[in-house]
Order: sequence, then C-alpha cells, then structure tokens
Amino acid sequence: MMKKVVSLLTLSSLLVAAPLVIGVVNNSSPLAAVAHAEEKKEPKYKDVQTRQRQAVGKKCAKSLESVQVLLEEERWPEALADLKRVESSDKTCESDYEQTQVWKFMGYVYYSLDDMAQAINQYKRVVNGAGTPPELRLDTRYTLAQLYTVQEDYKNAAKQLEAWISESTIVGSDAKVLLAQIYFQLDRKAEALALVEEAIGEYEARGELPKEGWWSLQRVLYFEKNDYKKVASILEQLVTHYPSWSYWRQLGGMYGELERETDRLVATEVVYLNGELDTESQVLSMGYMYLGAGVPYRAAKIIDQGMQEKKIERNLKNLEVLGTAWYQAKELKRALSALEEASKKAEDGNIQARLAGLYLDLGNDQASYDAAVKAAKQGKVKKPDANYMLMGNAPVNMHCYQDAIAAFKKSIKAAGDDKKAKRYPQQWIQYAEAEGDRLDKLRKAGAEVPSCRKVS
Repeated sequence: MMKKVVSLLTLSSLLVAAPLVIGVVNNSSPLAAVAHAEEKKEPKYKDVQTRQRQAVGKKCAKSLESVQVLLEEERWPEALADLKRVESSDKTCESDYEQTQVWKFMGYVYYSLDDMAQAINQYKRVVNGAGTPPELRLDTRYTLAQLYTVQEDYKNAAKQLEAWISESTIVGSDAKVLLAQIYFQLDRKAEALALVEEAIGEYEARGELPKEGWWSLQRVLYFEKNDYKKVASILEQLVTHYPSWSYWRQLGGMYGELERETDRLVATEVVYLNGELDTESQVLSMGYMYLGAGVPYRAAKIIDQGMQEKKIERNLKNLEVLGTAWYQAKELKRALSALEEASKKAEDGNIQARLAGLYLDLGNDQASYDAAVKAAKQGKVKKPDANYMLMGNAPVNMHCYQDAIAAFKKSIKAAGDDKKAKRYPQQWIQYAEAEGDRLDKLRKAGAEVPSCRKVS
C-alpha cells in the first residue's frame, strides 16, 4: 500500500505558479518581457476569450522586482518580509490583479520554506481572488492539487485537480496519473485504474516508454483485483525497461501464484545468482523450489551455502530440510552429518528415527539399531511402527533374530488397525524365526555359522 503518492515536489513542478509578474507597464522592466511572451502564446484553456491584458503598475512592479531578486538568491525570509510589507500597504499594489501577484509570490516563498499549510492558503487566495486571470486560476488549481497531495489531504487534492481537468483543453498523461494516485488513496480504485491505463495507452500509442511509477501503480491496482496474470505481465514490462531485483522477486511470486513453477524458478534464480536474496526466507524458498522441481542437489547446495554465509540459521527445522535434500540427492554422508547435528537440537524421536534408516542404508547396523532404540525412548515419533521395523531390520542383518522378533512384534502393536502396516512385520517375524531355527540346527550339527554381533 502506498502511504504517500507524492512525497516531495521539486521546484520545477511548481513553475506553473512561480512568481513571474505579467503585463508590467514599464516596458524596460525585465518582467515586461515575460508579459509580452505570454501574449504571443496560443491559448490552451477552455473558454478563453480575447480580452485586454491586465497589468501591474510601476510602483507595484518595482516592489515585486526587488522581491524577485531575493527569490533568485533564495533569501526566503527576507523575501517574505518584503511581501508582507507590500501586502500591508494600500498604496503599493492596489488593484485586485496586483494583489493576486503578491499572493502568488507569497505562496511560492512559503512553499520554499516548507510551510505547506501557508503555501496552500496563499494559493487558495489566488484561486478565489477577484483579479485572478482565468489561466492563472487554472494553473494554481493544479499547484494546489499537488500541495494537498503532499499533505495527504486527498479529498481537496481531487477537488482541485478535477476542476483543473474540467476547465482545461489539453489534459496531459501526468495529470491523469496524478489524479489516479489521488483516487487510489480515496479508495476509488476503478477510476484510478481507468486513468492510469489511459495515460499508459497514450504513451504507448506515441511509441514512448511509460514511466516506471505508472506501471507500478497499475500493478498495485491489478494486484488488489487478484488479477495475477495482468500483474505478471506488468512486472515483465518493468524488469525489461526498469530492471530491479525487487521486481524480479515480485515476478517470481506472481509466477508462483499462477503455478508457472519453471518460470518462478528461473526468475528467482536470476535474483539468487546476483546475490540479491538476502533473507533466510528468500534463500530457503529458493531451496524449496529446487526440491519441488526434483533437483535436490541444487537445493542442498543453496541451503548449505546460506548456512555458511549465516543467512540461514542452523536450527532443527533448517538442518532437517538440508538433510532431506542431501538424502534425496543420494549424498548419504552429507545427509547424515546434517541430521546428526539436527538430532542434538531435537526434543522428540523423529530425527533419530530418520537417522536409523540412514544408518541402515549406509550398512551401519549397530548405529541404526541404537538410533531406533533412542527414537522410541524419546517418543512422539510420527510413525512408530516404521521405527520399530528399523529396530528389527538392523538385528536381522546382525543375526540377532530374537531381538529382531521382539522389535517386529512392537511394530505390529504400534500399527493398530492398519492391516497393511502389520503385514510386513508379520512376514519378517516368519523369516527371522525360520532363519534363526536354521542357523541353530546348523550350529548344533557342528557347522560354523554367524552368531549375533549386536552390542547391547
């Protein structure tokens, strides 16, 4: 959510209301040249009729010229003091038109002093002044709209800008977007979207590149409509013309919403390869994406590097994910290392149960049995029947059939009503009993056969 549409207006954005005096009587004055230039301009306002130009008298012009010098030197307090003296005198700038020029100067000075409230008051006097020319009134409305926006007074900003648009013959794209931004703050989202799309369309029709902020506003408006396809399209324009890692991250997020997982992976990888994934959640998300894409080795490398760079905490959950990634990548020793570290932080037996399976895969039967026993003691194992199966499989490999049968019986009990889960330990019990009897017979016959090598 935008908190403020316009945070700062540059001086150039206020030139429509800059204090230049029009129509000075003294033709030798530098202000007179501005008046003559204004007279030659083509009218750009609605309902402008031919009329006699108003002029500032010599006495008023002289006072304002001295103020102009102070403005050029940015001596704002002195300029304001002079303007207040001029305003308080009923003989310096007497006519309604001259008063308008004084207020315009004062508005500009207050703006330069960052006193927005007083600047607004002075520009309102210009708009409401009896001697204000229509074109100046119109330009000042636009300035007021900008200042109200800075003050976050969006209701009055909209009022002034709507009046400006209704009276103007030519309404540029910037003005439309400004009103769109104001409407956004007033929760008039549909009107805001229509205006910003009109502005973007005008630029594109002329073969010009729309401004970054326009696409950003359009993107926010479509996001609030849950139109993720359109948001992704806008972000694709932004990463092309105004490349930013923030836009790439957002684009990856939108691809995820659209279930375009390959595109999401590519967009996020671009950010990762440029070192722009900074937070734990961002780097882990990258790892999860590779796990989901069936590339566990890449996932493990990313998470492992994130831990080395201290972007990812070496806590129980993250170490378990790392171990899972290494296991899926068939890097069993690396998986073992990660899960052994995780087991030291675990309060239940789940990690030990996983270690039991991993030790069994690596041929370390004693360690597998010990881990399964420890898992059972720690408790809260998600699949206790599977853990007891491991507790039985390891002794079978070590020819300790009585220990194996005891473990398999526990597996049957833990399986409860699950007939399928009971089937396997029952079959293993039959095997263990038969193999144990066979070896006992051979042993009694004097044959050298393997004996139990489990360490209690």
